[in-house]
Parts: sequence; C-alpha cells; structure tokens
Amino acid sequence: MKNKVKLKGRLKRYLQTSVYLGILLIFVNLGIYLIDYRAGLVLTCFNLFYFAIVLSLLWYNKPVIMNELISFATQYGQIQRKLLRDLDLPHALLDDEGKIIWTNTAFEKTVHRERGYRKSITSLFPGITKEKLPGEADEVEFGITFEESDYVVKLKKISLKEMEENSDIIEVEDYEGHLIALYLFDETALKIALQEVDDQSLSVALIYLDNYDEALESVEEVRRSLLIALIDRKVNKYIASLDGICKKIEKDKFLVIMRKKAVTYLQEYRFDLLEEVKTVNIGNEMAVTISIGVGLNGLTYAQNYEFARNAIDLALGRGGDQAVVKTQNNTIYYGGKSQQIEKNTRVKARVKAHALKEIISGKDKVIVMGHRNADVDSFGAAIGVARIAQTLERKVHIVVNNVTTSLQPMIDIFKDSPDYSDDFIINSQQAIEMVGNNAVLVVVDVNKPSITDCPEMLRLCKSIVVFDHHRQGTEVIENATLSYVEAYASSTCEMVTEILQYIGENIKITNSEADCLYSGIMIDTDNFMTKTGVRTFEAAAFLRRNGADVTRVRKLFREDAADYKAKADAVSQAEIYRNSYAISICTGDDVLNPTVAGAQAANELLNIKGVKASFILTEYQNQIYVSARSIDEVNVQIIMERLGGGGHMNIAGCQMEDTSLAEGIGIIKHTLDAMIENGEI
Repeated sequence: MKNKVKLKGRLKRYLQTSVYLGILLIFVNLGIYLIDYRAGLVLTCFNLFYFAIVLSLLWYNKPVIMNELISFATQYGQIQRKLLRDLDLPHALLDDEGKIIWTNTAFEKTVHRERGYRKSITSLFPGITKEKLPGEADEVEFGITFEESDYVVKLKKISLKEMEENSDIIEVEDYEGHLIALYLFDETALKIALQEVDDQSLSVALIYLDNYDEALESVEEVRRSLLIALIDRKVNKYIASLDGICKKIEKDKFLVIMRKKAVTYLQEYRFDLLEEVKTVNIGNEMAVTISIGVGLNGLTYAQNYEFARNAIDLALGRGGDQAVVKTQNNTIYYGGKSQQIEKNTRVKARVKAHALKEIISGKDKVIVMGHRNADVDSFGAAIGVARIAQTLERKVHIVVNNVTTSLQPMIDIFKDSPDYSDDFIINSQQAIEMVGNNAVLVVVDVNKPSITDCPEMLRLCKSIVVFDHHRQGTEVIENATLSYVEAYASSTCEMVTEILQYIGENIKITNSEADCLYSGIMIDTDNFMTKTGVRTFEAAAFLRRNGADVTRVRKLFREDAADYKAKADAVSQAEIYRNSYAISICTGDDVLNPTVAGAQAANELLNIKGVKASFILTEYQNQIYVSARSIDEVNVQIIMERLGGGGHMNIAGCQMEDTSLAEGIGIIKHTLDAMIENGEI
C-alpha cells in the first residue's frame, strides 16, 4: 500500500521545485562554460553539491512529510468521524456484499447492537436483501418496518475509484470496489399523522329498509308507529355511538355522514348493525332487514355520495340484508345471509313491460342474447322476449353459440318448426353482421358482460335491455336503456312470463313457447322446491293456461343412462367436510355435458341430513367448473365470488383455470376455512 500511495498535485510540484531550480542551474552552468572555463568548473562543483543536498533532503524528508500528512488527515478524519458517530440520523457503512463495517451511535441505539457489529445487514433487517442493494443504480430507496416503527431506507453507492480521482494528494491504483452508505429515516410519526388525517376524512353512507311495507303489514296497525320509532332509534343510536350523523330522508331511507375511522370499525365488526336491526320485534311476524351502501376515498364529498349510491344499488340488487363498501378501485361485500323477500306487488313488472314495449316498438330489429353455454332458463326467457317482439311485429333473432345436450331438444323444436325463420336462432358472428343502428339487444339471465354469449354485441348496440334474476356483482352491464334485475325472482322465465301478461291482450303464446318458459322455471326451482314464491306459481299457472304441458316438459328432460350414472357416482363419492359441506367431483367421461350432471349432483347432495352446502367440481374443456348449492343456511354466492364466480344465494358457480381437480378441492376447503374463521358464513 505504501508503494501505491504517492504525492500528486500542487504539493508534489512544491516539493519538486528545488529539483527544477537545479535543472535550471545546469543550463546556466553551460552558459558560464562558454564565457569562462574556470568559472564554469566552479559552478559545476556547486551544482553537484546542490543536487546532493536537495536529493538527500527529498529522500529523508518524504517519510516525515507523509507522516505529517497522514497525521493531519487522521486528525481531520477523527473530527469527521466524531460528527458522523454523534449524528442523530441512523447511519451505517456496508461493503459491496452488504456486510456492516461501520455504524454510528444512533444506528446502534436503533437496532440495539453494540459497537463493532459486523454481520450482514439482512440479519438486522430481513427486508434489506442482497437483491435490494445498489447495483446498476447508484442509489435506491424503499420502506421497511422495524419494531413497530416505519423507516425509509436510503442506500447510496460510494465508489472508491471516484474518491481517488477527486483526491488532491493520493491515488489508489487498480481498485474498482465500492462501499454502501445506509441511512434510516424514521417516518413513524409522519405516517401516524397521515393516518389520523385519513381516519378523520368523511365518508357517506345510505341505509335503506329492505322490507318496510311488508314488515308493517305483519303487525297491528296501532303498533306500526312504535315499530318505525324503534327502528329509527336503533339506527340513530348506533350511528351516534360512532360519532356520526344520521338523517332520515324518506320513510325507509337514511343518509349517514361519518368518519372513515367509523367505517373501519363497522368493517371490523362486519356491519353488525345488519343483525341488530333484526332484533327489533314488537310482534311483527317478519324481521326488518336493512341494506347499507358506503362510499369511501373519493376525491370529493360528491364522489363519495355517488359511490354510496352505487353501493346501495348493488346491495339491493343482490337481495338486500347486506352492506357494500365502494371505493375508486374496489367493492367489498358484507352480510347477505338472509333469503330475499318476494315482493307481492307486480307494479314494477307492469312498468317494465310498458317500457320494454316502447323500446321494441321504436326499433326495427330485436336480438336476444343469454349467457355462455346457455341453459334452459336463459333460452326460455329468450323465447319469451322473442314472442313479445313478434307480437309487436318486429324481426327477432336469438344468439346461441354452444348448444348443450340439455338444451338440444328445445333447440330442435324451433329449428324444425315452419313457424320460425331459418335465422331465428343464430351464432355470434351472424349476430354481429346483423346489428344495425336501429336494433335493440335484449340480454337475459345474465348481468355480467364478460360471460354473455357475445360480449362484443354490448359494444355494438346502442340500445340494451337487461332481464336477470341473479344477484349483481361488481361487473355489471352499464348504460342499459332498461334494466330489470330482481334477485328474489326464481328465474328469468318467471320475470318474462309476468311481463308477457302486460304486453297486450292480443298476445298469443304457442305450446312450444309455453313449454320453454315453464321448463326454465321448473329447472331453476328444482321442480318448484327452491326459491318458489306466490308469483312463481302464478307465472306457472299462466303458462299452463296457455298450453304448457307438464308431461311434455318431463319427457324433454329425461336423462341418459351415462348422465345418471355420472351423477350417482358424484353423490356416492362425496366428502362431508367440517360435518356441513359436501364436496365431490363429477368425472363422467361418456357424458356430453358433465357440467349439467355436476349441477344436478350438487342439488342431490342437499338431500343429505346436516349438509348446509354442496360443491361439485367438473373438468370440462380444460377448465374446472364448480357448481355450488345450498338451501337456506349458507350463502354460496359470496363463497363463489371469492373464487371469481357468482350467482344466487342458493345457486352459484365459478370456473378455475390451470388447476387440477385435487387442487380445486383444496382451494374450496381453504376458502371455507377462511370464511368460517372470519365469520363470513
């Protein structure tokens, strides 16, 4: 190292001045020789003596000078080191592998280590891995948490080559290494302050009573005002306990303003107000349920209110008795454990029927579309809408791409009938070619754009009508001219049948059309055993009067032997998980449409005592299809939504990609465990 350290710059030139003067004296000596030989000889002797003295001084004084320089540098470095060691900012020096080679006092106090700790920085902060050290970048910055404190870590590369180049007095040859300076900036107080400000930001919520009229009707007239007062008191007292403001804006609606921190509390306790309101009972036969929509993290108060409105629409569209929290980028659901309450009035159906009639009358062409892999309810509802369009003398087409085995008998009825045109049932490509500026698209049995039979049609058609009975999710068909989504309805065929009755007196339904609509209701209600209400039977009665035949329908849906065996195998192999959840697989290799057999097997498993919900996994077209069913104790929709699917409270499903059947069963079990632990089911 001593051989490599050399003087340079001004100090080097200063020390070499006497040598330069000696060289100048040699040239003077040569000139003197030209004038006088003897004088030149005398000066030569002087030159020799002068160089002997100068070189001796340089040789002997250089170590002394170097020692003095090093001593000064050491004293200067000690001052700098003292300043760095006493600096309040935690600071450390690392080698290029991340090993600690020096720390200051503040750093030692922060990490509770003695002076001289020389292990890897990762041993103190697991988040500072070797990959996070400065590489090509000279400086990196990121956040870590250490002992409940939040820090911003700044790592800066210090090149020794650059240090040598900038030095005025030393140089280090052939060394390319670097050191790393580490700084810790404590931002705990700042984050606490920002969190406090965020907690104090205002949020907007809307609370609606789901079954206000029905609950009042179930109690004596003289006690109705008391029931209303108790509900109002319960809601106001609960919101007041959160330091919020609650204002009744209509007889069954409340506007709530509260801090974001209060919403966090509600989320932590999973909106227990939903259950508390149900405890209000003064003899009313029907428990009162509420829906809550909360808007958060908007840029303005108006945007939060808009989020709250969207959230309450989602809560009501999903059947009520639940809370929905909506932000700019996320929607979270809570509750939804109660069965939907059937509305006894058909006023809404009459209003929607009139609106549909006006829309279709103003168009030249009607295109009806259901969901992918159309089922009987989807196709039956499409037939009902087609009958409305034909009654209004409009050209109508039904989009069906993939015809399942269960649907094939019904498709054949209309393809073979001379009463319907050859282009009555078309595929997606034909539909896209037929779309014009004056066409209306009617979407049935689905309100999620991505799973419609032809999503591109939603972009091409300016006028869209939606009829569906599934609970709404985050993804919905937007900008619909008319949307009629009723989660309490048993099927879309039931909804379309009601609308048919208000289109006009001259409407004539053929036997085949009545069979289709009746089949949709029968299949979706599992032979009138699930989700059936008064209006379900009224719709079925209307169809029977118009020619629906139970015997014909039954014959349409008789199963093949292979389908029946596949379903029986799925039931026999079922595992009862946690004594309440039946899980099995359907592996019918000879079955043309195993997903249908899987869905039927899921229904069969509910007949086992103690089973709250059933899940059948079917491998079909390189995907795992999950059919989930329940009776009344478990909301399978929220379980399937966790896995990217959806549906009803009692009937739901999802699809899994790049997953085996065994892995799929594991995912379902893990999801059930997590949701049971969190109290979600």
